[in-house]
Amino acid sequence: MNKITKMIVNMVLVAALTGVILSFVFTKADPLIQANKAKELRESIFKVLPEAKDFQPVEKTLGPEEKFTLYVGVDDAGVPVGVAFKADGGGFQGNVGVMVGLDLDYAKMKAIEILDQVETPGLGDRIREPLFKDQFKGVEVSPKVEYIKYRKPEKPNQIQAITGATISSDAVVKNINRAVEKVMKNFPREEVMAVKVEKKAAEPSAGPANDAKGAQDGGK
Repeated sequence: MNKITKMIVNMVLVAALTGVILSFVFTKADPLIQANKAKELRESIFKVLPEAKDFQPVEKTLGPEEKFTLYVGVDDAGVPVGVAFKADGGGFQGNVGVMVGLDLDYAKMKAIEILDQVETPGLGDRIREPLFKDQFKGVEVSPKVEYIKYRKPEKPNQIQAITGATISSDAVVKNINRAVEKVMKNFPREEVMAVKVEKKAAEPSAGPANDAKGAQDGGK
């Protein structure tokens, strides 16, 4: 076997071994990644619907390849208090995913949270900062949310864009407007108000009585 053949064989073996290692790492890491994403999603729903104690997802197919999930937040009594949904779309460098909280009248936003973004550090990624996000609390979504530059909002449906990051600010606003339109068209308020969330069975408490019972059972 000449040197060139040996080199090729070694390269193939290294490539194969690398593929096996990467596959193993992905198999182990992917469930953790998905679990973290689910946790982040759940936490964001409660952030944009602060009155909610639980929520019920309602999924609909809006097109051949599009599924949209509305999260109906409810209070302790199971009464709806608002809806949340994810608004995705392109930003300056990639997807900008926004969790949006909306009141039951589909009139005003309760809050937003930025879930996904790869915008420019120090500029576009400032959409994650409270100074920008807090502007959306109470903003009206009709006719549409708008942004203005270099001055304070003048209308109830306006927010102020981040200086030097107009494209990222615009992405957040456009994504919200598109998602709000989908909610209004496909999830009638009457349907949302009829959503029921089953209460989970309470777990046995670890109080003195149960401790005593456990001790008795253990002594048998």
